[in-house]
Amino acid sequence: MVLSMKKLSVVVLVLLLGFSKANAQDDEVNPITTAAPFLLIAPDARAGGLADMGVATSPDVSSLHYNPAKYAFSESQWQIGLNYTPWLRNLTNDVSLTSLFVSNKINERSAWATSLTYFSLGSIELTDGSGISLGTENPNEFAIDGTYSLKLSEVISMAVGLRYIHSNLAVRVDNSEIQTVNTFAVDVAMYYQSLERNYGDFNGRWRAGVNISNMGPKVELVVGGQESFIPTNFKIGGGFDFILDNSNTITAGLELNKLLVPTPPIRDNATGEIIAGMDDNVGFLQGMFQSWYDAPRGFEEEMEEFIWQASAEYLYNDVFALRAGYFHESPNKGNRQYFTLGAGFKFRSTSLDISYLINSSDVNNPLESTLRFSLTINLGDSYAYF
Repeated sequence: MVLSMKKLSVVVLVLLLGFSKANAQDDEVNPITTAAPFLLIAPDARAGGLADMGVATSPDVSSLHYNPAKYAFSESQWQIGLNYTPWLRNLTNDVSLTSLFVSNKINERSAWATSLTYFSLGSIELTDGSGISLGTENPNEFAIDGTYSLKLSEVISMAVGLRYIHSNLAVRVDNSEIQTVNTFAVDVAMYYQSLERNYGDFNGRWRAGVNISNMGPKVELVVGGQESFIPTNFKIGGGFDFILDNSNTITAGLELNKLLVPTPPIRDNATGEIIAGMDDNVGFLQGMFQSWYDAPRGFEEEMEEFIWQASAEYLYNDVFALRAGYFHESPNKGNRQYFTLGAGFKFRSTSLDISYLINSSDVNNPLESTLRFSLTINLGDSYAYF
């Protein structure tokens, strides 16, 4: 039994991104890989225009992915958001990430939210050795999230979240050892939003946020194989709103991301013994702490494991927005480097956002030359914070 070659390449790519392991290498390239990497894909177009930033930006309906603590500062009682992101569009036309977010501001101090994120690898045709069709498979992954956010003071909030993760990349092929995975993970986040202050010619507001997401047990993707970490991730960032007048606001922000997953050690190709680094076959809690000091090349490589992003957003009269950002990952850790552009339009209670990615690396990006779309509907009472 064989797969359609075009779709086979897509499956292989996703699997390599998800749980390939590094062996002894002659160079310094040593990426960290995990199971269910779709959990790290920015689902919405607003963040897509801001270099995938969101831990310290202003609250929106998709905050659950970046920093669920922001929901306590939401200005809408109800929000419903639908996001669509084509994936590998240069290679195939039916691989995509789709998500639905719903948030509810319970009162002035608390809020809850839930979401469904669905990553589809499209339809894969199965054939036998003679080319006779044996049907199709539809490998997919999805996550269902829930969170509760509470203001601890007028300027600080905290949130906890729970995530159910389902990964079904198995296909009916001979000798396949890939199995379906079900697991749970937890998020813990904090958010700071200062009161608006006067700075002479303009008013301003500071924002900051931190989120540790996808804290959960390892999973066995391959029958009898070594368990893989899910993408536990640390985000921290800050930003400032330049409130020029009642109609014009410019926001600038910076963000850092680091996987809290052990770095693969350098092993001897012949014996498998560790030459440099630390054993990465540990539990997920130990792996979270170990990830800060286990890189084979020491402090230099640990610094390479931080992804940094910078962005700016211009908002006019709360009805039109322009966005731009830059995303940088070390060439030794994946080499994702790209610029992003985005725009947002609001008409009464409905908002439409779009974003576009411009690759600046020699590594192909699955979102290169692709538009992302988001639709948000705001319902109920309005809350304002000054």
